[in-house]
Amino acid sequence: MSSTFPHFFIYLMDWRSLEICDNNKDPSGPMYYNDIYHEFYQYNPDGSNSPSLSYNIVWGHSVSTDLVNWIGLEPVLVPDTPSDICGCWTGSATILPGNQPAITYTGLINMEKHQVQNIALPKNRSDPYLREWTKAGNNPVIQPVIPGLNSSQFRDPTTGWIGPDGLWRIAVGADLNGSSTALLYKSEDFLNWNSVEHPLYSSNSFDMWECLDFFAVLSGSNGGLDMSSAIPNGAKHVLKMGMDYSDKYMIGVYDLKRDVFVPDTVIDDYRLWLRIDYGNFYASKSFFDSKQGRRIIWAWSNETDASSDDVAKGWAGIHSIPRTIWLDSDGKRLLQWPVEEIESLRRNEINHQGLELKKGDLFEIKGIDTLQADVEIDFELTSIDDAEPFDPSWLLDAPKQCREADASVHGGIGPFGLVILASDNMEEQTVVHFRVYKSQEKYMILMCTDLRRSSLRPGLYTPAYGGFFEFDLEKERKISLRTLIDRSAVESFGGGGRVCIMARVYPVALVNDDGGPHMFAFNNGSATVRVPQLRAWSMRRAQVSV
Repeated sequence: MSSTFPHFFIYLMDWRSLEICDNNKDPSGPMYYNDIYHEFYQYNPDGSNSPSLSYNIVWGHSVSTDLVNWIGLEPVLVPDTPSDICGCWTGSATILPGNQPAITYTGLINMEKHQVQNIALPKNRSDPYLREWTKAGNNPVIQPVIPGLNSSQFRDPTTGWIGPDGLWRIAVGADLNGSSTALLYKSEDFLNWNSVEHPLYSSNSFDMWECLDFFAVLSGSNGGLDMSSAIPNGAKHVLKMGMDYSDKYMIGVYDLKRDVFVPDTVIDDYRLWLRIDYGNFYASKSFFDSKQGRRIIWAWSNETDASSDDVAKGWAGIHSIPRTIWLDSDGKRLLQWPVEEIESLRRNEINHQGLELKKGDLFEIKGIDTLQADVEIDFELTSIDDAEPFDPSWLLDAPKQCREADASVHGGIGPFGLVILASDNMEEQTVVHFRVYKSQEKYMILMCTDLRRSSLRPGLYTPAYGGFFEFDLEKERKISLRTLIDRSAVESFGGGGRVCIMARVYPVALVNDDGGPHMFAFNNGSATVRVPQLRAWSMRRAQVSV
């Protein structure tokens, strides 16, 4: 097994090349049921023996009591009926009245990729692991019969919710007459569905939305809301969609009278839409955790080494660490943070206080396993007068700004952050950093994860990822960064979770492992940056069986 193998991220054994098929790692139907967390996911059992496009996608299944340690079980859905004979694709789970779980999922019905929607129910609810599921006898419960609907772009039903008339609803992503559309369907019993004459929401910004998610949030509360229950007055709703290889979202209201989603702000250029994560993070799915009263989200992160590497190491693709997700107090963006259970893996804490980083300073962080680490650091700005002017056009392509104003380019305030997975001679390094800009009315923070020097290995995809967030530096001078490192997986949360960046890296240091790579806090800006607190831990391996 390759030493790039993550030890506490949720990895997914699948013995295949990533080029075998599309849409094969998505989280599908996560739920908490009878004291057990269930994670279903797209899985290709044929692996490297399958043809160039596999039509045998199944629903893999893992269970956990703590979201950290996982038991892998047999697949719960396999393509064995006419309504899914060419593949059981992505879907969701809903807890119905009477504590009845139900799965909605997309079925591929022929080699032309025509798609329909199906239902499955657990065969034996007394089984704590829900190992066997029965497909509804009336599948497919939804077919692509709406005029103008592209039947090969019609997939990924959401978790159900109760509408204003007491009926169940789900949304399905679609290409309708060339527009991105969240089609809306209604049901009395969750088994028989009718299309609503209008969509939940549509846009001409893109041709297809996939991996839809629709959920309610309360401003200023980090608690979650159960879509199967009554939603309190004043709640906002989030419509999340997968498009252009990223997960974007809108915040708005669910208009009960018109039965539609109304965004707070309509932005024509989808490049300016908010993103769940600005890195290697796709097909995310959330669920309400009734145990802790929170909403949890996670996503698929694919490999970015060569396909031959995946076949050689025998696995490909991981899921991100589960995150709590909630609405910021200003109601303008979502915040995310690793679930608190991940902290159970921490050991060997090191703590530094009162550091001061001047221009060009590197402070090495020692005493932990730098290949498996959790680092929390606060950067306090001594002055905000040196902030460089902000150009709004940068919002269209933040990664470009990360490339052009990288960690080697001196700035006014920043770049400052972390250098991780660095070789002795610094030829290999991954940099997570901030840079502060001043616009006319506010401060904008650019957060970057730069992988361009992450490995000396050829043939890797090593981009610079980046995203901007607003920050009120007049009130708060501390900018926080938390970075979780698990060998080939690097997951960072900036500004209290305002911007999150998931990345995959493959430095030679992971293979050689001779003493481990280095880690530094640094500042390369003109303004001195204080570090009032830096805490870091080594991370134990999670217990994961496959």
